[in-house]
Amino acid sequence: MRAILYDWGGLNVWLFHLINDVRAGWLDQFMLFGTAIGEHTSFVPILCLLMLAAVFTVPRSYVQQLGFGENAANLWIGVLAVFTLGYFIDGLVLGWLKPLLDFPRPPLALGEASVHIVGEAKLHHSFPSGHSSFAMLVCASVWPLARWWRFAGVFFLLWVGLSRISLGAHFPADVLGGFALSLLIVLALRAALRVLAKLGARSSR
Repeated sequence: MRAILYDWGGLNVWLFHLINDVRAGWLDQFMLFGTAIGEHTSFVPILCLLMLAAVFTVPRSYVQQLGFGENAANLWIGVLAVFTLGYFIDGLVLGWLKPLLDFPRPPLALGEASVHIVGEAKLHHSFPSGHSSFAMLVCASVWPLARWWRFAGVFFLLWVGLSRISLGAHFPADVLGGFALSLLIVLALRAALRVLAKLGARSSR
C-alpha cells in the first residue's frame, strides 16, 4: 500500500531529486526564508496581520450606522476563527500522526551523500510536512477574501512546500500530505461554522 500511496512507484524519489538537485546560493537563501516563514511560530505574526487587515477593511462606522460592512465583518470573523481553530487542531493532529508513522526523511532514506541538505539534517517524522500543513492552513483560511489574498496565499503555499524539498527536509509526498491534512481541517471547520450559523439564525427567529 505504501508503495502506491507514498512511493508512487518511484516517482516520489524522482521528483525529490528533480527539485533538490537544483543548487544555487541565492536559491538556498530564498528557500531558507520560505521555510522560516512557514514555521508554526509564524502563527502569531500572521494572525496579527490578518486582524489589522480586518480592522482597516471593515469600517466600524459603516457596521454600526449603515450596516454596509456587516457581510465583510462576518467574512473576516470566519477567516480568523478558521485560522485560529485550525492552527490548534493541526498541531494536535501533527503531534500524534508524525511520531506514529515515523517515516524517514530524505537523508535517512536516501543517504546524506545523495541529498542536498541546507540547515539542520533531520532524519525522522517526515510525513506529513508540518511546514506545508501550516502553509495550506494560511492559504485555505484566507481563500474567501479578496482575490489578491488568494494570490498571496498560493504563492506562500508553493514557496514553503518547494522549500522543504529543496532544502532536503521532505519528500514531495510529505508536502502533499501536509497540504491535504490542513485542507481537510479547514473544510471541516467551515462546514461546522456554517451549521452553527444556521442554528443561531433559527434560534433568533
